[in-house]
Amino acid sequence: MNARLTEILKRLRLSGLAESLPVRLHEAASNRLEHGEFLELLLQDEVRVREHRAMARATKAAGFRDQKTLEDFDWDFNRGIKKAQIFELATGRFVREQRNALLVGPPGVGKSHLSQAIGRCLIRSGWSVLYRSIFDVVRDLLHDEAYEGHDRILSRYLKPDLLILDDMGMKQLPKRSGEWLLEIILRRHEVRSTLMTSNRPLEDWGKLIGDAPSATAILDRLLENSEVIQMTGKSYRLRGPQVRDRELGSANRKTQADARGGTN
Repeated sequence: MNARLTEILKRLRLSGLAESLPVRLHEAASNRLEHGEFLELLLQDEVRVREHRAMARATKAAGFRDQKTLEDFDWDFNRGIKKAQIFELATGRFVREQRNALLVGPPGVGKSHLSQAIGRCLIRSGWSVLYRSIFDVVRDLLHDEAYEGHDRILSRYLKPDLLILDDMGMKQLPKRSGEWLLEIILRRHEVRSTLMTSNRPLEDWGKLIGDAPSATAILDRLLENSEVIQMTGKSYRLRGPQVRDRELGSANRKTQADARGGTN
């Protein structure tokens, strides 16, 4: 590939095409591709690179705490978790319909894992997502109130197609938290979707927020058109290293056995 062509591709910002061009030229010569076929392959390469970069940017902007996926969730540990409901959320239909979702259950059953995994699935489908713990929200708005930046940060919570608010119920929230949460929920209501996770029953939210009227108004909006998934079971985090080691050893033995069986 000559220097002038490289410079042209650089100026046009066709880095994906530039990267694949040498291979595609060889392929075109070897397989006697028509001009149209050759051009189509080059453009497909550029589209793939751009899509990959866009997804990487969207994932970074979402601010996920962990790299969690549906594929690495242990569905066998707590069989009471309704897999079909979770996968339905991952399709993004509730976001298209501007509905909400609540994952409610005790600590350790996988609410944070699944909420982030759902978010990643939606990003792959082209939706914008923001993930924040409830404490991040309170800290952001407390800071902005002190520095007169409330509207700027609030807009960050209003723009994404899906806002994930995690860890509701871990501890009682600071004073005025209910007002801030209510403003976010009210302004997203029937315009954007919100997914929340809670370690405590919904009837406890008034005590957690310290503002019963705000808690009632928040739940009224969230539950009006929402998918509520109750998650029960044992804490995944409390399995202990011995249990995890046994499971890993069992999985390794199975892999080795399958490999031996495949060579017979």
